[in-house]
Amino acid sequence: MKVSETSRKSRALLGQLSDMDLRLLRVFKSVVECGGMTAAELELNIGTSTVSRHVKDLETRLSLVLCRRGRAGFALTPDGKLVYEATLRLLASVDAFRASVDDIHMRLGGQFDLALFDKTASNPQARIPETIAQFRTQAPEVELHVHIASINEIERGVIDGRFNVGIIPEHRRSQSLAYSPLFDEQMHLYCGRGHPLFGASAAGLTWAKLRAHAFAGLGYHSPNMALSHRAKLPRAATGFDQEAIAMLVLSGKYLGFLPDHYAESFEQRGLLQAVDPKRFHYTCRFVSIVRRSPAPSRATALFAQCLEQTHGLR
Repeated sequence: MKVSETSRKSRALLGQLSDMDLRLLRVFKSVVECGGMTAAELELNIGTSTVSRHVKDLETRLSLVLCRRGRAGFALTPDGKLVYEATLRLLASVDAFRASVDDIHMRLGGQFDLALFDKTASNPQARIPETIAQFRTQAPEVELHVHIASINEIERGVIDGRFNVGIIPEHRRSQSLAYSPLFDEQMHLYCGRGHPLFGASAAGLTWAKLRAHAFAGLGYHSPNMALSHRAKLPRAATGFDQEAIAMLVLSGKYLGFLPDHYAESFEQRGLLQAVDPKRFHYTCRFVSIVRRSPAPSRATALFAQCLEQTHGLR
């Protein structure tokens, strides 16, 4: 008698997690984030056949098919996506436990995950490199991982423990997070070469008249989205990071807001132009975020302290 897929899964009880299970999950995580077995070979420093065997062992352990691999390329199954998300939560909890033990021993070690909103490095007001240098000097045994992500992803990652500290534009507040102001960023409205407003006089141009032009905006809750709603600028194209907005604006078909420090090099090359920057602009206040509970680790507290010192806040 053939056993149904549902019945098979219902009997697939994992039981106790072992060190080997954690190792297999870390291999699986690397495979997903690298986009396949071959790409993960360099990251993990083990052969492709070993990587493949580990993933197969994990599938056997879970009684699930986690991914498809073949000529069509690597792809997660629906079950694989769920296991990957659960893996991120589990490994974050394991790392948090290790950090807690390090705290008990008054030792700064382990992995530290910092998440930044994109295009922060070119902001002259952002002292993140100095912060990293100071943190590295005081905690040389901590392995620093830096992630670039969207505002919403950073918030979720800090809340669920995947990221220790996030740095984002302030847009709304969660009771689960603690916020500290850091620096500002000036956002100007830009058009690309070939756009009707490029090189044209901005005399008489109003927010209402801007609505006649296609607008490219970020596709998630952010200061960018909040302003476009207030100004009633209908979004004709959507980007999910600053690079995407820049591409759309550079096409000459859309208007869009970009950080002035990021757009500067495009302006110097004659590819972008700010549209009446004295009127069509807004300011982003960047903040650091950490989760309120559990209490931050010593490494997290130290990094937060370094952020405050390098940005002149203490």
